[in-house]
Amino acid sequence: MTDALGRVRSALVLGGGSEIALATLDRLATRGLRRAVLLGRRPEVMREGARGLAAKGVEVIVLPFDAEAIDTHAPDIAHTFATHGDFDLVILAFGVLGDQETFEADPTAAGHAAIANYAGAVSSGLAAAAALRAQGQGTLVVMSSVAGQRPRRDNYVYGSTKAGLDAFARGLGEALRGSGARVMVVRPGFVRTQMTAGMKPRMLAQSADQVAASIVAGLDGGASVVWAPSPLRWMFLVLNALPQAIFRKLKA
Repeated sequence: MTDALGRVRSALVLGGGSEIALATLDRLATRGLRRAVLLGRRPEVMREGARGLAAKGVEVIVLPFDAEAIDTHAPDIAHTFATHGDFDLVILAFGVLGDQETFEADPTAAGHAAIANYAGAVSSGLAAAAALRAQGQGTLVVMSSVAGQRPRRDNYVYGSTKAGLDAFARGLGEALRGSGARVMVVRPGFVRTQMTAGMKPRMLAQSADQVAASIVAGLDGGASVVWAPSPLRWMFLVLNALPQAIFRKLKA
C-alpha cells in the first residue's frame, strides 16, 4: 500500500528493461519505493537496473516476460501479484519501435511489432487492471506516444499501434472508475534512449529521466494523461487541426 503521504512503496514493471521505466523507479526510490518486480525479455538490462535500485535500498526481483506471448500474460501477472503481494504502481512499458521501411518490406515483422505493442499491451493491461481492481487501489501507467496522435509517413506502423494502445488505455481508465484503481496514460515525444540511437532527434526531444520526472509529477497530481514534455499537448492540438496536405510537409 502507498504510505501516509500517498507515495509509491511497491512497483511492477512490464517491460523491465525500459529506460524510462527504470528512470521512473530510480526517482521513486528516493521517495520511499521499497520493492520492485521487473518483468521483461532483456535480463541483462534488467539486472543492471536492479543493481542501481538495490543500491538505493529497493528490493528488486527480475523475472522473464514475453510481450508477444499473450496466452501467458493473465496467469503470469496473476501469479506475480499472488506471490509478491500488492503493487501500488504497474508500469506497462514494453514496445517495439522498428523501422518503417523494414516493416513495408517484411509484413511479418510489422505484424510481430503490432502484437507486442498493441495486442500484448491489451492482454497484459487487462490482467494488471484486474489485479489492481481486486486489491482496491493502485495506478497502471501505460506508456503511449505522441506518434499515435496523428500518423506520419515515416512511422505509421508504430504510430498505429500507439494510437490503438492510447484508445485502449483511456477506455480502461473509464472501466476502472470507482474501483480505487486508475490508469495514467503517458505520451512522450522523441526520447533519447538506446531505442532511438542514431535517429535525428525531433523537436522537444527529452531524456528518459526528463520523461520520468513528468511521470512522477503526474502520479503526484493524479493526472489521467501526461504529455512529456507538456508543450506537446498544445502542439498536437494545432497539428491535429491541419489539413493533410500541410501536415505531410512538416518535419517537426
